Amino acid sequence: MSRSLVLGGARSGKSTHAEALVAPAPAVDYVATSAVDPDDAEWVERIALHQARRPAHWRTLETADVAAVLGDSSDAVVLVDCLGVWLTRMMDECGIWEGERPCEAARERLQQRVDALVAAIEQTSREVVLVSNEVGQGVVPAHWSGRFFRDQLGILNTRVAAACERVVFCITGIPMTIKDA
Repeated sequence: MSRSLVLGGARSGKSTHAEALVAPAPAVDYVATSAVDPDDAEWVERIALHQARRPAHWRTLETADVAAVLGDSSDAVVLVDCLGVWLTRMMDECGIWEGERPCEAARERLQQRVDALVAAIEQTSREVVLVSNEVGQGVVPAHWSGRFFRDQLGILNTRVAAACERVVFCITGIPMTIKDA
């Protein structure tokens, strides 16, 4: 069993690299964390490009319940793409965006979901590759919601990296291993 985190910025090659890591496996559970909004043509196109790259024998699971997938006893390798989108869905579901700032109850709900995901990653017996966005190297967002998301994703990435044996950072299509324990 091994756990890997593949990080990178937009169009950095992180998803392609993660797919290459799991490609030799005879069975892959591809966890697509995005919700499809048919009114967002650009997002639908991005999803279609990801789908077109996947081999036909991979099983696609369109879900935000990553912890349940990791708790499954399947022998298939798990590829989760991506934690940034997963976090966005969790923030939506927890009511983070309601009001001027997230209320304490919404923050606690989000923290519980992050804790559950990290625990599932730590406890899984499955080989797993997780993809996430690196957002800490950009500009400071002008609005509190952007700063809150950036901070929460940075915290999530840090916790997931600690739970993984391997961490790879992709930049300009070049994967660089930054942890291999």
